[in-house]
Amino acid sequence: MAKTVYIAGLGLIGASMALGIKRDHPDYKILGYNRSQASRDIALKEGMIDRATDDFASFAPLADIIILSLPIKQTIAFIKELVNLDLKEGVIISDAGSTKSAIVDAAEQYLAGKSVRFVGAHPMAGSHKTGAASADVNLFENAYYIFTPSSLTGQDTLEEMRDLLSGLHARFIEIDAKEHDRVTSQISHFPHILASSLMEQTAVYAQEHEMARRFAAGGFRDMTRIAESEPGMWTSILLSNRETILERIEDFKERLDQVGQAISKGDEEQIWNFFNQAREQRQAMEIHKRGGVDSSYDLYVDVPDEEDVILRILELLRGTSLVNIHINEENREDIHGILQISFKNAQDLERAEQLITENTDYTVVIK
Repeated sequence: MAKTVYIAGLGLIGASMALGIKRDHPDYKILGYNRSQASRDIALKEGMIDRATDDFASFAPLADIIILSLPIKQTIAFIKELVNLDLKEGVIISDAGSTKSAIVDAAEQYLAGKSVRFVGAHPMAGSHKTGAASADVNLFENAYYIFTPSSLTGQDTLEEMRDLLSGLHARFIEIDAKEHDRVTSQISHFPHILASSLMEQTAVYAQEHEMARRFAAGGFRDMTRIAESEPGMWTSILLSNRETILERIEDFKERLDQVGQAISKGDEEQIWNFFNQAREQRQAMEIHKRGGVDSSYDLYVDVPDEEDVILRILELLRGTSLVNIHINEENREDIHGILQISFKNAQDLERAEQLITENTDYTVVIK
């Protein structure tokens, strides 16, 4: 039976989700809320949604499933608003927030006693692009779509959500909301703090040592890439996961102090072990074997400085889905190859390696 789905928030995530739902359920009616008219108009024009509104409450009673693809504070505010609306009996309410405990707690507090089913969710996919204009039906492909069930999650809720979202081609997984926030504080939230802190430190340092800007190369670029993320979103994430993130900061301070003491003492063995353990631990982690918001698969090609060499390689890769291409030419001290090509999945990476290796004599490195 065709269902009515209401997506509140037609940014990159919400609009891409609408496309994915349409792919497998073309008969479903998709309603959309967005505050700005621009995204509403684009979503309607491109057929992502069937109807649009800037009044959240107006479409909520019509929906069999409501997905709140909004900033964390606004998600909680809309959960409170849903309490006073005449919703369909047994309606499923979900969200797309990057932290889960605050949202799940709010749902359990405000929606208790209502005939609703709530399940927290976090689609771990994204892009540097924003808005409905950047919507991509393949945005979630092979990425984790995490469900954090609540006391209001019915027995069949997750099954219905997986069916609804089957067209996203994501990897569905369940985890407790608090454990989700602990894990993401370490592998997502805290790294953003590190990247931004390193950028701030370098910017101040470069005021007296101008060449620091010029010499910054591959390693620095890779470590600070996520410092370009949207400030409002990350402010909200940190403030909704304070305790766990503060714990990660204190833990890291202690680790930095240990390295500093080893350097101060000239303890060569401890310093060597520090780097060696990190290398072994990174090699053992399945960083590129699983989907996630920052997952990519990188191939480096050491190409000569010749006319059309990059075009030649791209021609070999015709039909292969590329995420990004970067030419590492300013500083070669810490790079694996001059041409860096990023892919969305391991299959495309392996195919590209085979094509380039078989058809050229260039050195190819996978990282």
